[in-house]
Amino acid sequence: MDLGIKGKKALVCASSKGLGLGCARALAEAGVDLVMNARGAEALETAAAAIRAEFGVEVITVAADITTETGRAAVLEVAQGVDILVNNAGGPPPGLWSDWEREDFIRALDANMLTPIALIKALVPEMMARGWGRVVNITSQSVKAPIPALGLSNAARTGLTGYVAGTSRQVAGKGVTINNLLPGIHATDRATSLDKGVAEAQGISMEEAHARRCAGIPAGRYGTADEFGAACAFLCSQHAGFIVGQNILLDGGGVNATL
Repeated sequence: MDLGIKGKKALVCASSKGLGLGCARALAEAGVDLVMNARGAEALETAAAAIRAEFGVEVITVAADITTETGRAAVLEVAQGVDILVNNAGGPPPGLWSDWEREDFIRALDANMLTPIALIKALVPEMMARGWGRVVNITSQSVKAPIPALGLSNAARTGLTGYVAGTSRQVAGKGVTINNLLPGIHATDRATSLDKGVAEAQGISMEEAHARRCAGIPAGRYGTADEFGAACAFLCSQHAGFIVGQNILLDGGGVNATL
């Protein structure tokens, strides 16, 4: 399928690895030029070089922490005029409700709610003026089914979801869509870290930890960054202009719900 976005330009945050990289690769395959951002310069440059070599698109890199004002300013300096924005940032650490103080919530909100909102406010007005734009926020399945140990993430990402629900309907008439992708467990460094934690806590092997987690996923496996990226690219395509303010699960059926 021709996604109809060849020659467009996209900012993909936290895109040196994992789901962000999957999105960057899928957009590049569709002919989209990229601004790629991540905190680690070495991994970012490696990912960008591979995309340039494989897909022949222009890639600008900005090594910066997108969750800080300084980092956002550095990214926005080269990202003005993008047609596509993919918001992504690592989630806050797990813990117990009784452990978190106000400062913990502020950090979580800054990273996973206020940063995406700041980028939307900075970039969407130009999209509206041109009559076309796409925003995809990578959130979490926890927006649909809260994960007890991830209360900071549950709260921040749900806040972003509420913002998108109203904002997306205000900008859709100008040809700009805003939607959220809600990943479950995918085969990324994050999944490896989670499996390692379970293995160590329960005294089992990494293989057993992986198998136990897969047993709770109807699809029977972890997702891949490539299939996640393909879903993102479709939401950014010319075919997705009538999809507005939606929360789309990519979790292998893990969230057991009718709606």
